[in-house]
Amino acid sequence: RYRQVELKHGRVAMLASVGYLIGAAGITFPGEIAKGVSFASIGANGPYAAWDAVPTEGKLQILAIILALETASEAKKPHYMRGGVPGKIDQLPFDGIVGLWAPKIKFWDPLNFTGALSAEQKARKRKAELKNGRLAMIGIISFIVGHNLPGSVPALNSAF
Repeated sequence: RYRQVELKHGRVAMLASVGYLIGAAGITFPGEIAKGVSFASIGANGPYAAWDAVPTEGKLQILAIILALETASEAKKPHYMRGGVPGKIDQLPFDGIVGLWAPKIKFWDPLNFTGALSAEQKARKRKAELKNGRLAMIGIISFIVGHNLPGSVPALNSAF
């Protein structure tokens, strides 16, 4: 269980760190997120103010997809607590749910980069993923603390 939790939180932290840096750099999608609300206007005040600027319907969609992903991953057979592999994501987890269409793509490694690796190389890359996830967890918490307590993280200035 702890390995699954560490993998999941590490992956989320890696995405959060990259998303935070992209938002802090002012990079946004072109176009509008809703009628009259552009992506640029949402990201204009930095990463922390972005969530407040998203329309309520957008927030609900984001939370709904997170709930769907969590539900689908926990309903996967065999469960990671009963013999399944922690952190393994073969396809989008919605495959097999009646009435719900999902593309049949491999969610993890769609270009099969790890297919030619030996078991030793895969183990080394899995260990690197864990270490990168741990570092990303420290990184995103540093961004949060640095924003809320100015000067507490010397490497971060007020732009973050």
